[in-house]
Amino acid sequence: MNKNNGFTLIEVLIAMLVLAVGLLGLAGIEATGLGNNQSAYNRSLATQLAYDLADRIRANSSEIATYTTVAASAAKEVVNCTKIAGCTTSEMAENDLYQWHKAVTESLPGVNEAKIEANAAAAGVYKITIQWDDDRDGLDGNNISFETSFQL
Repeated sequence: MNKNNGFTLIEVLIAMLVLAVGLLGLAGIEATGLGNNQSAYNRSLATQLAYDLADRIRANSSEIATYTTVAASAAKEVVNCTKIAGCTTSEMAENDLYQWHKAVTESLPGVNEAKIEANAAAAGVYKITIQWDDDRDGLDGNNISFETSFQL
């Protein structure tokens, strides 16, 4: 009677192949999870930045025209606005836009658009839009846009 103890070489190779395929699948799931986590972080950050601008506008609501007519990317830093006094409300609005746009472009990847506009259909309602390239490939196919509306 011939008794074989242990595994054959073919059995070991098949077990290693099954293990390798399982580990590759696990690595793919991990990479997808990390990408989705980064995307969720970017969305949370965009939400926080949009509400930051809405709060700045509410604090300086007399200059709503400055916030809606000056493009955030064209706003200039106003040095006097870093002090408690010495800054007009118009300068404060432009400085707010400058600081907000700077925070948006430094925080989110490939920002394509960051703006505030008045809602033509409803008086006193304004919309903040932030659009960025979520997968950082430079193509327009996977741009994410966050919009929020608020009322003064």
